[in-house]
Amino acid sequence: MIEGDAMIEETQRASEAVPAGSAILRAVRILEAIAGQDSPPPLSEICREVDLPKPTVYRILTTLEHAGLIGREPGTKRYTCAERLSTLAGDTLLRSPNRAARRGVLEELVEQVGETCNISIPNNNSVLLLDRVEVGWPLRVALSSGSTLPLYASASGKLFLSHLPKRSRDRFLRVTPLISHTRNTLTDPARLSREFEQIRSDGYATENEEYLAGVSCLAVPVRDIDGRVVAALSVHAPADRLGLDEAKEFLPLMRQSADAIAQTIDW
Repeated sequence: MIEGDAMIEETQRASEAVPAGSAILRAVRILEAIAGQDSPPPLSEICREVDLPKPTVYRILTTLEHAGLIGREPGTKRYTCAERLSTLAGDTLLRSPNRAARRGVLEELVEQVGETCNISIPNNNSVLLLDRVEVGWPLRVALSSGSTLPLYASASGKLFLSHLPKRSRDRFLRVTPLISHTRNTLTDPARLSREFEQIRSDGYATENEEYLAGVSCLAVPVRDIDGRVVAALSVHAPADRLGLDEAKEFLPLMRQSADAIAQTIDW
């Protein structure tokens, strides 16, 4: 009984150590409210989500914006996660305690398919490689964990864009400069929109030398417990060695590995 009373007292002291009205905790709640939305929320929606007065929320938003953690959607009064917050999130995931488990799944898949495999996440307007296991072929793609790729010109990126709400996809295509990286890069918003619909229908995305000439890629989604696409598992290879039709034969193995990676998700 004495031991139980001691544990209760310790819990109470821990609770009292963090004031309920802590400005830091309020800021964290506001960041969570913004980051958890499929599309940038306006001030009124953030206020409802965190149940705080509008002047308080506005004051905290102004501080977070000054710190470079959030920003405003161009031409609107909606709030988005800014590059500094995205970088912080990416750095945290790159050093996650569960990285070893995810890497184990990647290594097993590489052993099965004989090509380089990656785990990536959306990070602001880019794709961030969380982990990558390369094969020992003399000809390979020089990328590493922490590298970034354009959303619209990579298989993983197109997969992420295809699962955004239509309003968010249309906004991305409207405000993002679609630069040609190779002669195969898709820079026509209408063509990309059609490809997004095809990706949603197929359940996978491909990249046919759209970012790096001579390199093809196939990506499948990694979903969290709520079914949201939170990461992508992809196979990269020189196009001359592995064509996309041949790569699609790996889809059952890739989906199985994606399910295994989903069990290691800690975000």
